[in-house]
Amino acid sequence: MKPRVFRFVLGVLALSFTGCAALPGGGPAPLDTFDLSAAPVASHGHSRRQILIAQPAALKALDSQNIVIKTGSRSIEYLKGAQWADRLPLIVQARLAETFQRSGSFAGVGKPGEGLAIDYQVITEIRAFGVRADNGGVAEVDLFVRLLNDRNGEVRAAKEFTASAPVSGSGNKAYVDALNRAFGQAASDIVRWTDRTI
Repeated sequence: MKPRVFRFVLGVLALSFTGCAALPGGGPAPLDTFDLSAAPVASHGHSRRQILIAQPAALKALDSQNIVIKTGSRSIEYLKGAQWADRLPLIVQARLAETFQRSGSFAGVGKPGEGLAIDYQVITEIRAFGVRADNGGVAEVDLFVRLLNDRNGEVRAAKEFTASAPVSGSGNKAYVDALNRAFGQAASDIVRWTDRTI
């Protein structure tokens, strides 16, 4: 190898190693990871009904770990440097089931595969779950729920539940806190409605 070419190759290798050393851990910075919490719901009595919380349906934009930020009526982005701890439908399913359980209003609450003798299924569609950045920073949650009689396959009732909460402060945590408050309100309303309906 000619001396000039050899010096060029050595220079490129040196720059490559320098670039690697500049990255902490040799990779991108870790993402902030968030979960939702189950809302407290006061019990209004105890039913002998057992219910199953099905995995919610959602469009692809919401069926992921990305946290949605709406920048316009028909445009979305994802919150930079942040993610959900799991796919959003799985988190909504788990926290909705926990909210039902905490209410103490039902004989049994479970998810598919847990072996309960089910009376009703709570079937949810996530229609909106994000922060409206073009509206002063407001978290919006829209869940459409159907109560399916597991014995005969008939829909007992269906209703849309919406809730919103303003973003207080700045940073990723402020966005997720607002989403958590909006979800908590919607989840509480769903539990109370289900309790009255079945």
